[in-house]
Amino acid sequence: MDVELLSRLQFAGTIMFHYLFPPLSIGLGLQLFLCELAYFRTGRLEWEAAARFWTRVFAVNFAMGVSTGIVMEFEFGTNWAAYSRFVGDVFGSALAAEGIFAFFLESGFLAVLVFGWDRVGPKMHLFSTLMVFLGSMFSAVWIVVANSWQQTPAGYHIVWQDVQGEMIPRAEVTDFWSMVFNPSSVDRLTHTLIGALVLGAFFVASVCSYYLLKNRHEEVAKRCLAIALPTSLVFTLLAAITGHDSAQKLVETQPAKLAAMEGHFHSSENPTGLNLFGWPDSENETVQFNVKVPYLLSLMVYNDPTKPVPALDQIPEDERPPVWLPFQTFHLMVALGMLMLAVSSLACWSWYRGSYGSKRWLLWAVALMPLAAMTANQAGWITAEVGRQPWIVYPSVQDGVQMMGLRTADGLSESVTAEQVLGSIILFGMIYSLLFAVWVFVLNNKIQHGPETAKALAEYKRHLQIDSMPEKIRRSGNPLGGDMMEEGTR
Repeated sequence: MDVELLSRLQFAGTIMFHYLFPPLSIGLGLQLFLCELAYFRTGRLEWEAAARFWTRVFAVNFAMGVSTGIVMEFEFGTNWAAYSRFVGDVFGSALAAEGIFAFFLESGFLAVLVFGWDRVGPKMHLFSTLMVFLGSMFSAVWIVVANSWQQTPAGYHIVWQDVQGEMIPRAEVTDFWSMVFNPSSVDRLTHTLIGALVLGAFFVASVCSYYLLKNRHEEVAKRCLAIALPTSLVFTLLAAITGHDSAQKLVETQPAKLAAMEGHFHSSENPTGLNLFGWPDSENETVQFNVKVPYLLSLMVYNDPTKPVPALDQIPEDERPPVWLPFQTFHLMVALGMLMLAVSSLACWSWYRGSYGSKRWLLWAVALMPLAAMTANQAGWITAEVGRQPWIVYPSVQDGVQMMGLRTADGLSESVTAEQVLGSIILFGMIYSLLFAVWVFVLNNKIQHGPETAKALAEYKRHLQIDSMPEKIRRSGNPLGGDMMEEGTR
């Protein structure tokens, strides 16, 4: 058993499981805020019922995201100690910023969002919902910044430390904002956040379409669809645009990754075509069963159909990434993106024509779209991470000075064994399987229960007002039967 392979599988498994929840929290946060904003502006109880329902769903998902994210910080220390020493200064600042500016903001207002519906005024509650949504966005900002720095490092230099007689390299931040705005952080951040917003929009549209299929909660479902369907279309379009920008940046910053994503093995002075699909064969350096569109890759990368794109043969053999996996996951992500764009366009057109609720095939298609969005997010992450191999931190040039990178094999802990990693993978698998089952069970219960009707919510609020009368009387200092009791019984 190879300790490097097992450690990579362990980290990939835990982060892919964790990555199911934060994008959904971010996307749901926006939908929740828009529902509550509609209630705040119109006063209609259908919107309040929708916002209360999505709050409950959001809370379940948020708890799962927090609990599954803690594990990775321990893995940095147990399995990737050499890597942690190398990037500790950089990651420390980014993760500290996440804790101070994002997690505290998100967590602080989460209690008001979940438990404050009947305890604070509508303005305060709406403000808390907005803060929770922004907090989830800011949290993603710092995580993506830290990850992007590994792909395109900037604002640092290498210092050497004597550790028990051995000289150990360490990346030290010299320019914080250059580190934050490294060459890929903005493109990667916008694409990642938009992918989360796509997932949230489709999740809400999916649940509401399911309600229409079952003829349940139609009043609330139709209102939520009026927000979810247009936002799914807008964000799917934006995902395509930001994805294109990211690919254009790759040819400058990580040409090996771009070549692997496209199965582009051999350089040529001719324009470069784009493989729509195929089966890369790295041993023979070809793509089998492929369909290739001439000029298209040159056009998409350079906006010039005649300019050739550099291939893997320009990269030293020991610095080339694997090809098959990033090729397939990249093409899967693009295909799912096109599918989501087509479905959201049809759904919006049907909604505009007033026929959405009568087209059961379209309702089912939208109901399944969260699976496509989650798979696309995961496929994009795999493409980004496998495509940067064999580097865990890319080498770079800073102020004209060549900076060393860190290979993945050199980032491992010296003392951890393959048997220990395998044992932890089995335990993680058991615990995460249980957590996933609990998440599905609780989420299904909440979806099956659904939102309250406007009538039921109005009755609940009326009872709440009556039940609180004795407390109002106590605070007012008036005796029972005074003005407040009379007010409460009118």
